[in-house]
Amino acid sequence: MTDQPYIMQSQRIATMSASNANPYGLIEGGGIAVADGKIKWVGKMSEIPTCCEDFSTRDFGTNVITPALIDCHTHLVYGGNRAREFEMRLQGASYEEVARAGGGIKSTVAATRKTNLQDLLKE
Repeated sequence: MTDQPYIMQSQRIATMSASNANPYGLIEGGGIAVADGKIKWVGKMSEIPTCCEDFSTRDFGTNVITPALIDCHTHLVYGGNRAREFEMRLQGASYEEVARAGGGIKSTVAATRKTNLQDLLKE
């Protein structure tokens, strides 16, 4: 079963198409038409093509939408937290300094290995 066709409406849509002097495109007041799980159109809401005029609209407000961007660096499950490291980074510490202080990816791997499966799977 597939979703009914719809348009994601947002105040801003970032594309990877260069526009003017910008290395990427930014569409103000844009929309993305989706049908059968595929992007059918991206553009200004004022320029919706006739093929998409009957699509329902889902309002994404002021969120920036990046069509077809896949964030492949995501960790859904991990142990511990890195709040201290983020604070250090905000204060200007380098990644090397964070690592020397016991933080970084090695600390996350160690905390994840120490955490039991039930705790890792808690919401």
